[in-house]
Amino acid sequence: MKVEQIYTGCLAQGAYMISCNGEVAIIDPLREVAPYIEKAKAVGEIKYIFETHFHADFVSGHLTLSEKTGAPIIYGPLANPSFDALIAQDGQEFPLGDCTIKVLHTPGHTMESTTYLLQDEAGRPHAIFSGDTLFLGDVGRPDLAQKAADMTQEDLAGLLYESLRSKIMTLPDEVIVYPAHGAGSACGKNMSKETVDTLGNQKQMNYALRADMSKEEFIAEVTDGLLPPPKYFPLNVKLNKEGYESIDTIVAQGTTPLSPEEFEQLAEQHQAIVLDVRHQQDFIKSHVPRSIFIGLHGSFAPWVGALIADISLPILLVVDEGKEKEAVTRLSRVGFDNTLGYLKGGVAAWAASGRATDDLESVSPAVLKKAIADKDAVVFDVRKENEYNTAHLPDAHLTPLDFISDHYSEFPKDGKFYVHCAGGYRSVIAASILKRRGYHNVIDVAGGFGAIRQEGLEIVS
Repeated sequence: MKVEQIYTGCLAQGAYMISCNGEVAIIDPLREVAPYIEKAKAVGEIKYIFETHFHADFVSGHLTLSEKTGAPIIYGPLANPSFDALIAQDGQEFPLGDCTIKVLHTPGHTMESTTYLLQDEAGRPHAIFSGDTLFLGDVGRPDLAQKAADMTQEDLAGLLYESLRSKIMTLPDEVIVYPAHGAGSACGKNMSKETVDTLGNQKQMNYALRADMSKEEFIAEVTDGLLPPPKYFPLNVKLNKEGYESIDTIVAQGTTPLSPEEFEQLAEQHQAIVLDVRHQQDFIKSHVPRSIFIGLHGSFAPWVGALIADISLPILLVVDEGKEKEAVTRLSRVGFDNTLGYLKGGVAAWAASGRATDDLESVSPAVLKKAIADKDAVVFDVRKENEYNTAHLPDAHLTPLDFISDHYSEFPKDGKFYVHCAGGYRSVIAASILKRRGYHNVIDVAGGFGAIRQEGLEIVS
């Protein structure tokens, strides 16, 4: 028996491959399924594809993997997909070689949420694949499915309390916990950076698993401080529930090379978003006017989902040579399937064609320090609220990048202003969005808050 966690840092997502005596089960695969097929070849044949629930933060590869392997897609009770799938009963067992995978229906995050218990050859509980029911240090947020289930988040939190205590906390302490997400995912609020733990340790350190916790206390704590979910979440649920186009088709279209003339024509014809995915330093130096920067080297896909939101919008890419397929693939992971192609030759080709380019003013913290001393600095901090509350510049305005559209009226139309984040990635994203909306007086602070600290500016908390 072997369990392999296949973790994707950009999405903070864990998929799993379980093999036993030449038979393989895949749990919560990503959209691009070739890696799972290749890995399985070395140990056996894919027999099952298990889905813990209808995912909101990414598009699963369940349909494509089933088409390519013939393995059935399995959901827990109450799932109602539009495609053929096996809807398992609570407690149903699936043999995998000499091992067994048992269905534990654990509603609360969503109504169909299911945990899969892996039992060894002797029938002993070995590990749980808890999806978004149980994370390390946290549990799944109970507000994402409330409209679909016609229930309040408090109702779902109550169900989650019962699921954890009747199905999961009764298992032996030595059982290994394999969650669907780690720190950085918007599916919870206090997730650990670790991605594997024992249930016994979680009982000790996870606030939601306190032995003396009442149901009322659980509901209050789990629902406290929930930020609005990213707007693309319900659109991804719809794709996971109803189906989607093959990723091969998506990649073929999205990696179409376009001349500057073709690129410009498509942008105008389709009112497409020009998405620049290079490093922020390259974007700062020169970019296609009105393009949005979200670099591949950061948490690319979640930021695209949170900030562009509408997965149906057509996208044109500005990308480093050789990174076209990666960019299109990572967009498809969060349901952005309408990439029309990329600018062949990049910004250099665009400029060589005689078309105008733009740049972004970016200054050192030393320049900002002088501006503050001269009483000539309006500063906007685009980090998350918890980062800001820990430490910030005295007069900085909190305008989190996640919700920048809620703050447009706060940015001055006249007179320069400065934006910063923690390290320089998010501030350039924010500046690109602001420039696209006509705020050409925005100035990026290079190096972000880390560099600001090193420069010795006054910091408050």
